[in-house]
Amino acid sequence: MTASDKWQFFIDRGGTFTDIVARAPDGRLLTRKLLSENPEAYEDAAIAGIADLLGALHGRPLPSQSIAAVRMGTTVATNALLERKGDPVLLIVSQGFRDALEIGYQARPKIFARRIEKPSMLYARVAEVPERVHADGALEIPLDLDATRAALKAARADGIYAVAIVFMHAYAHPTHERVAAALAREAGFAQISASHEVSPLVKFVGRGDTAVVDAYLSPLLRRYVDRVARALAVRESPLPNGERSARFSAPGEGDQDSVRSPLTPALSPRGRGSPRPARDESSPRLLFMQSSGGLTSANLFRGKDAILSGPAGGVVGAVETARTAGFAKIIGFDMGGTSTDVCHYDGAYERSFESVVAGARVRAPMMLIHTVAAGGGSILHYDEARFRVGPDSAGADPGPLSYRRGGPLTVTDANVITGKLQADFFPRIFGPEQEEPLDEGAVHKAFKSLARKLGNGHSPEEVADGFIKIAVENMANAIKTISVQRGYDVTEYVLNSFGGAGGQHACLVADALGIEAVLIHPLSGVLSAFGMGLASLSATRTRSVLKRLDEGNIAALAKIRAPLEEEVKQELMRQGVDEGGIAVIAQAHLRYADTDSALPIPLASLRGMRALFEIAHQNRFGFISPEKDIEIEAIEVEAKGGGEPVAEAELSRKVTVPAKPHSMTRLYTGGSWHEAPIYLRPDLAPGHTVEGPALIIEDHQTVVVEPEWQAEVTAKNHLLLMRIKKKAKARVGKHADPVMVEVFNNLFVSIAEQMGYALQNTARSVNIKERLDFSCAIFDAAGRLVANAPHIPV
Repeated sequence: MTASDKWQFFIDRGGTFTDIVARAPDGRLLTRKLLSENPEAYEDAAIAGIADLLGALHGRPLPSQSIAAVRMGTTVATNALLERKGDPVLLIVSQGFRDALEIGYQARPKIFARRIEKPSMLYARVAEVPERVHADGALEIPLDLDATRAALKAARADGIYAVAIVFMHAYAHPTHERVAAALAREAGFAQISASHEVSPLVKFVGRGDTAVVDAYLSPLLRRYVDRVARALAVRESPLPNGERSARFSAPGEGDQDSVRSPLTPALSPRGRGSPRPARDESSPRLLFMQSSGGLTSANLFRGKDAILSGPAGGVVGAVETARTAGFAKIIGFDMGGTSTDVCHYDGAYERSFESVVAGARVRAPMMLIHTVAAGGGSILHYDEARFRVGPDSAGADPGPLSYRRGGPLTVTDANVITGKLQADFFPRIFGPEQEEPLDEGAVHKAFKSLARKLGNGHSPEEVADGFIKIAVENMANAIKTISVQRGYDVTEYVLNSFGGAGGQHACLVADALGIEAVLIHPLSGVLSAFGMGLASLSATRTRSVLKRLDEGNIAALAKIRAPLEEEVKQELMRQGVDEGGIAVIAQAHLRYADTDSALPIPLASLRGMRALFEIAHQNRFGFISPEKDIEIEAIEVEAKGGGEPVAEAELSRKVTVPAKPHSMTRLYTGGSWHEAPIYLRPDLAPGHTVEGPALIIEDHQTVVVEPEWQAEVTAKNHLLLMRIKKKAKARVGKHADPVMVEVFNNLFVSIAEQMGYALQNTARSVNIKERLDFSCAIFDAAGRLVANAPHIPV
C-alpha cells in the first residue's frame, strides 16, 4: 500500500477542543471535533478521533498500516506553563548568579497592583557551582567537578530528573556547560537542557529562562508524544553509529543535543556523508508543529519550540488558504470562545524571537501572534458610566447565560438577542438532560434589566449592539497593533476569518479597519488543524555575531552561514526531505548600536542590507539614524521543505439562478432592525451571491453578512465577503454614551501604550529598555490626565 492509498490526519489539540481534518485515500476531507479531555470516553482525543474516522472498534489497536502521516499541533506545553504542571527542574548556574533569573529585568508587569505577587519560578532548586569564563574566552575559574557532581547527586536523590545548565558567556564558550551536561548524564538525568544548545545567543537572563522552560516542558511533552506514537505504532529505523542530533551550534563549533527521545536515537548533523536512514514505510509518519510554523519529527520536538504549536497552525492555515484564493496581503483573525488571535502577513511569516508566555520568558522563533481577551465568552460589564467587554471570560463552565448554567452575560448572548446567533441552528445540548436550545428568554430578560438600569431609553437590543461594538473595537485595536502601528496600510489587505466566533464579527471588524474584503474558508471552523496539513518541515539554527555591519563582517557572515546551512539541510534530509526540495533562508538580525531592537534582514550586499534595514526601521519606528553604526546581532538560517499541499479543486458547476433562502429572521445591527434571509452553506454553490443583511449557517459557525456587504461563493467554494457601498462616517454626539466612553478610552490607552513600545524598543538606557522605568500618558489642553498606559504611574 503506497502513501497515496493511505489516510492523512491533521490535528489541532487545543485546551478545550481537539479539531481533526482527515484526508481520505480518495482525496475527500473529513472533519471531527472532540473535547480534549473526556476521560470517561477516551484516553486521548486525537487517537479517539482517528479511530472514529477509521471505524476502529473501541479498545482495539488502530489500523496503523492504513495511516500515512499524522501532523499535529498541541497546547500540552502551553497548558503546562499556565497551570505550572511541568517537571521539577534543577537549575545549575555560575557561582554568584543563583538569583539572576528571579531578578530578571526588574520590570513589574502589573504596575498598578497594590498587592505584589512575584511570578513563580519554574525551577524547583538552584545549585551554584564555581566556574567562570570571561566574554573573550579567558579562563578565570575552572569548573568545580566535585561541586557539580554533589549538586546533581542531591537533586537526583530527591526525585528531580530534569536539569537546566546556565553558565556565564556559555553562548560563545560552552566547554563548561558541556562538561556539566556529561556529568548530568552520568548521574542519570533524563532531561538535560544546556543554555548554549537551546538559545546560543548573548544575554544571560533570556538564555537562562529559555533553558529552564525547555527542561521544565520537554519531559511532559515527550511523554505525550510517546503515548501518541505507541497508539499509532510508529516505528523508526535505527540510525547509523548511534549518532545524536544537534539542534543548535555555539559560535565556532557544533554541539550535541541533550534531548533524547525514546522513539529513536538521534543523528549527528556533521557531514554530508551521513547516510539517510530508511524509514519503515509501513509505519505512520508522526510530525509536530513548532511555534515557528514549521513541522518536525516527533523525536526532535522539544519544550521551548512547542509553546505556540497550535496557534502556529492557524497562521499557516490562514496564509496558505488566502494564497490559494489569490490574496498576498493577509490579516489573520481567529476568534474563539475566550480570546482572539490576530496575525499579519505580507510575503513572509513574521516571527518574534523573545516572548513572554504565561509569565515565562522564552527566546525561540515563534509566530508573531497578538492575543486579545475578546471572545464569544467574554463577560459584559457596566461600570458607572461605561460598558466593558472582558477581559474575564465565562469559559465553558458555566459559559454564557444562554447556556442554561447560570452564567453571566457575554458577547455570545449579545449576538443571541440581536438575532446574529439563531437558537434553531445551534446544537440542542443545554439543560439538565442536554437536549434544550439556547435560552433566549433569559438573555432578553437580563438585557432588559440592564437597559432599565441605564435609564437613557435604550432598548435591550441597542444595549447588546453597543457591547458588540466595543468587542469589535477591542479586536480591531489588536489588529492595529500588528499592522498599522508597524507601518502597514491594512486597507490593502484581506481579512481571513476563522474560529468558531469569527464569522459573526468579521464584517464589523473589517469596517473598523477600513478593510473591504473578508475571506472565509469552508474549513474555517477547524482551520488551525487544516494548517497542519499545509505546513512544511523546517529546521532553524541561530548564532550570535555581535559585530559592526561593514564589508569585512559581511564576508565573515558567509563563513558563519555555511556550516549552519549544512546542518539545517541535513536535519531535513534525515527526516526524508529530498535535497532538491529544500529551500534555505538566511537572515541577519540588525540593530542600531547600543539598542536592543533587532530587525531580521535577508543577507545581501552591504549597501542592500543597510537600505533594507533603514526601510524596515522607518516603517516600524517612524525614524532612522543614518549617523549611527548598525550592528549584526545574530544570524539565523532556516531550511524548509517536505510540504504536501492539500489541493483545493475548482468546482466546475457554477449556478446562474439566485440562491434560495432557508427562512427569514429579524436582525438588529447598526442601530436598527432588518429583515434578513437565512441561508444554509450546503445550499450555496460557486456563483451564488448573498447580499446583506443575511445569515449563512455553516457546520461550525454562523456568518453574518452585514448591511452594505455581499457574500460570493468562489470557484474554490470559499466565501468572499466584499463591501459594496462606501461606509459612511458615523457621527458622535456630545453627550456621554457608555459605549463611546469605552471606545475612546480604549483608543487613548492604546495610543499611550504604543508610545511606550516605541520608547522601549529604541532606547539605549537599560533602565528604559529592560526595567521599563518610564511612563507615557495623554493629557488634555488643561493638563488633566486622559489616559495612562500601564507604566510608572503619572
